[in-house]
Amino acid sequence: MNDHIRKPDWLKVKFPAGENYTRIDRYHRLHGLNSVCRSAACPNQGECWSQGTATFMILGNTCSRHCQFCNVGSGQLAPPDPGEPAKVATAIAELDLKHAVITSVTRDDLSDGGAVQFVKLIREIRKRTEECRIELLIPDLQGNWAALGEILAEQPDILGHNVETVPRLYAQVRPEAIYQRTLDLLAEVHRQNSSVITKSGLMLGMGETREEVLQVMNDLRQHDCQLLTLGQYLAPTRAHYPVQRYATPEEFAAYAESGMALGFDHVESGPLVRSSYHAEEQYDASRRPDHG
Repeated sequence: MNDHIRKPDWLKVKFPAGENYTRIDRYHRLHGLNSVCRSAACPNQGECWSQGTATFMILGNTCSRHCQFCNVGSGQLAPPDPGEPAKVATAIAELDLKHAVITSVTRDDLSDGGAVQFVKLIREIRKRTEECRIELLIPDLQGNWAALGEILAEQPDILGHNVETVPRLYAQVRPEAIYQRTLDLLAEVHRQNSSVITKSGLMLGMGETREEVLQVMNDLRQHDCQLLTLGQYLAPTRAHYPVQRYATPEEFAAYAESGMALGFDHVESGPLVRSSYHAEEQYDASRRPDHG
């Protein structure tokens, strides 16, 4: 464990406050919703909720995999809740969100990886609001591209799947994931429905080298990934994979510059960045005239 590595000042966040934060916090508690903001111990929960945005997590709060970086627990898996799509869609409408981000735990126990639940949720959202953009952050579906096609047929605005770290570290950090399958999923999205924007994300500070990060960024572009997020890995507990180092804001800025040079439509890069951080702004950047 690298307990001796002190967290730098640029990773300190303000205590959450404000009317929007209170409203979203109260709604989650009253309606028993799962949000990745809480389940994954996201450092931006205060900022995002204060701005009136939230990322919802479906298919329960228990994952079928055992990634060493993630705060979402593993254990007994319950069947998908048939009432969940309507409940989450109602929350999105009642909270008046203009850009909804929905992710899920990984459900390798389901033949479609949970794709049907995403499909049902998109339909429920569209019943309640036509103005809300829909961004999905999905698991790899174990390479089930037919199930992916069912999601894409519902025309989400953005579909993301995170590469998380460099391939050398997968055995330690993501033992049940396959690097090439992650890349293939992003390429498959573009092949099946090129109007859906593709997105992925990397965490820094796990022991990767600069050359490895740049190679992953190049691999993502070669597989038609359009949006990229880079943020600092923060170990949720001492039992998780330990932080190896803290990348500086200057390093993150340099990666953003390199990413834009590679041809990403937008790169959101900074110590506190997570997949859904400034998601609406990322979408807007990808829709600029110079990006078609």
